[in-house]
Amino acid sequence: MRKPVVIVVAVLVVLMMIMASAYCQEDMEFVSNEVFENPQRPPATFLHDTHNEAAGLEDCIECHHLYDEAGVKSEDESSEDQACSDCHADTDQGSKPGLMKAYHLNCKGCHLSGKKGPILCAECHVRS
Repeated sequence: MRKPVVIVVAVLVVLMMIMASAYCQEDMEFVSNEVFENPQRPPATFLHDTHNEAAGLEDCIECHHLYDEAGVKSEDESSEDQACSDCHADTDQGSKPGLMKAYHLNCKGCHLSGKKGPILCAECHVRS
């Protein structure tokens, strides 16, 4: 009779530890660099929700933008279900910047214009 109680308590303790660790750690996210053949730096560290809260961003279109054929930014459509590389090639394609340039224009450009956020390479591309 005592053995089943011990087993149930042990299982509950293990489940509680798993749940506690899941809620105590932020999910570390990286901007994927898998599409680059020989990346010179590690992927940029990016905590999506933490970043958006700190920056006061509520509109996904700020970063997840779409442009029409005429090059006009859509005000009501988001690209959040797509990878950046779905639209941006390795190199510039006419007025559309290549993938690396697009990342830097979007992220670093916003940091520079808002006068806050990292702008130096190693501030985003953290070596472990």
